[in-house]
Amino acid sequence: MNPGDRVRVERGSVENEGVLMPSTTADHLVVKLAGGYNVGIDREDAAIEVLERDVYDVEGADDEEGDSTVEFDDDLPTVSLISTGGTIASTVDYRTGAVTAQFDAEDVLRAVPDLAGRANYRGRVVANILSENMTPAVWQDLARAVHEEVEAGADGVVVMHGTDTMQYTASALAFMLDTPVPVVFTGSQRSADRPSSDNVMNAVCAVEAATSDRAEVLVCMHESSSDDACALHRATRVRKNHTSRRDAFETVGAKPVGRVDYGTETVSFRRDGPERGEADLDIASDLETSVELVKFTPGMNPAALDHLDDAAGVVIEGTGLGHVATDWIDRIEELIEAGTVVAMTSQCLEGRVCDRVYDTGRDLLDAGVVEAGDTLPETATAKLMWALANRSDPAAAMRESLAGELQDRSVPWT
Repeated sequence: MNPGDRVRVERGSVENEGVLMPSTTADHLVVKLAGGYNVGIDREDAAIEVLERDVYDVEGADDEEGDSTVEFDDDLPTVSLISTGGTIASTVDYRTGAVTAQFDAEDVLRAVPDLAGRANYRGRVVANILSENMTPAVWQDLARAVHEEVEAGADGVVVMHGTDTMQYTASALAFMLDTPVPVVFTGSQRSADRPSSDNVMNAVCAVEAATSDRAEVLVCMHESSSDDACALHRATRVRKNHTSRRDAFETVGAKPVGRVDYGTETVSFRRDGPERGEADLDIASDLETSVELVKFTPGMNPAALDHLDDAAGVVIEGTGLGHVATDWIDRIEELIEAGTVVAMTSQCLEGRVCDRVYDTGRDLLDAGVVEAGDTLPETATAKLMWALANRSDPAAAMRESLAGELQDRSVPWT
């Protein structure tokens, strides 16, 4: 049997059928299943049946023909590719069949050869973690890395990030950085070993956005379930609204600021924003990490706030216009009197907090709660961390729009 043959492999009580892939060891088989995933199988005690020969032309794992080199072209812009982990530049480990993150500039070009010829690339690894393991400390490392790359002459930066917490990291960088060039976050909802992977289109569109004339922190992901365009979202207004769809990311309260047409490779913007070269490069990466995001639910015991006695800041996801149960108000007032900044957001996806309508809201304002308008709860959390460390009056900062997070009007985004 050879790579490219369709095989059936039985080992113990498990049976797998698919296309045989190359393996770097004699002890393991790698089979690509019908759904697109790869599975690694120990050869020992495995029964193998060849169902059909040469179904696919499969390159070997050690083939040199797929290697790419990074060559400098004076006529092209320079884009810094910064990785924090995730699957967008992942490769298949032919020993186990698993998808693993491998990253430097050449790795990315190998994984996404369509990037070649669009820019000169520099690769940099800040972290190699699953996005659920992201921390504010890594946000700070990333902000400093972006600052260094731009200072060193990068014409744009693409940050490759896992999708689950991308909105937190992107919004944090929007507060920490003043940038004269685009800083574009992108990722992949589906791993590189799947036929429906979105890694190629997202990466290509992100590079196109990074060489555009818009200079702010953006998130670039599929605009629809089709492979026709990517949407460009303002970092402080974006939210992941689906667990697995390729077009999971949406701008809340407005339409995306722009789009990248994948076919024509054109970048367009529907709203004004900071232009390339307009801002001076600056960084304010200090964060107060003693900030918690609390979601209020009906009947929730006010004692749930007891562990926040030493918190510097608390963001509450209230109901509707920004409400919690009446028996929470005294406990919240105690936190505020002890020096904790408490900001109110809403669990609703659209609209803004307004605690002047009902008695509960007025009581919250009297207690010292800060209205965060239509700032998204996740964005408000990153913002409060930044404001506590960088503003003399963080409560007042929560009422201001610092990076496009607080809109004048709340309108449907669909």
